[in-house]
Amino acid sequence: MAGPNVSLVVLAIIALSVTAVAWLATWAVLRLLHRLDVFDRPNRRSSHSTPTPRGGGIAVVGCLLVAGITAATQFPAPAGIAWLFAGTLLLAAVSWADDLGHLSARLRLAVQALCVIPCLLILTDGNLVFQGLLPPLLDRTVCVLAWLWFINLYNFMDGIDGLSATESMAIGFGLAAVALLTGLLWPLAVPGVIVGAAALGFFLWNRAPAKIFLGDVGAVPLGFFLGGLLLWSAAQGHWAVAVILPLYYLVDATWTLLRRARRGGRFWEPHREHAYQRAVQGGLSHSAVVGAIAICNLLLIAAAVLA
Repeated sequence: MAGPNVSLVVLAIIALSVTAVAWLATWAVLRLLHRLDVFDRPNRRSSHSTPTPRGGGIAVVGCLLVAGITAATQFPAPAGIAWLFAGTLLLAAVSWADDLGHLSARLRLAVQALCVIPCLLILTDGNLVFQGLLPPLLDRTVCVLAWLWFINLYNFMDGIDGLSATESMAIGFGLAAVALLTGLLWPLAVPGVIVGAAALGFFLWNRAPAKIFLGDVGAVPLGFFLGGLLLWSAAQGHWAVAVILPLYYLVDATWTLLRRARRGGRFWEPHREHAYQRAVQGGLSHSAVVGAIAICNLLLIAAAVLA
């Protein structure tokens, strides 16, 4: 046995099964998007040069929800994870509508807050994420704002082939690695493997040159779901894991936002100023940049385990 009610063999079977289903589901969604003519067409802020189907997140989120809900009835999972699944589904629906026709930022943020606030209260189950360093009300307020920021930065960072799939694999499999190698956070082992495997199945279609993009329907729900798992980890006292695993995304997105805000720019609008975008503009291929970030994430996983 690797841990409570979960063996290494079971985790491997789950990972292989979800990867295969996600790969097949992405193929099916790709054909559908071509038929519906849902394409991300290049503009001056794009890092790609040819129209590419957008909406592959339907396959990723679909696999995550079906596999996650099924597994939650059989294996350890955070208390209240059903609410996390419900919020993921709602955000996927709203984000798909945004992919098809632009929704106002105010409406999208309102729906995100509607999902975040009750999920935070239920997932943390009365535990303070900052472990008493902040008064309870301030603790909750900061966590709501941090989770909302994580959802949106996940969307902002989805800008080159394979990047968000790679980050999702790193965080998901990273949480599973912490559980396996330390014996802690076992309720995150199976959800982590599932989200990592769903991202891997999609990555096989999304790696450079990408045949399909994630779209808001994938990036926003993934940011919500992974943010929830990380906040649950912090509420259990393992805040270092919650900070270290997503550290590349946190640093790149936050530093870029602060730089743009300092110059008085419209930091909420699409742009090409993230570090990974500047690397591509400097002549590196999408594969080279994502490969470097993957190596960085492997080091972060090791650091999270040691922490």
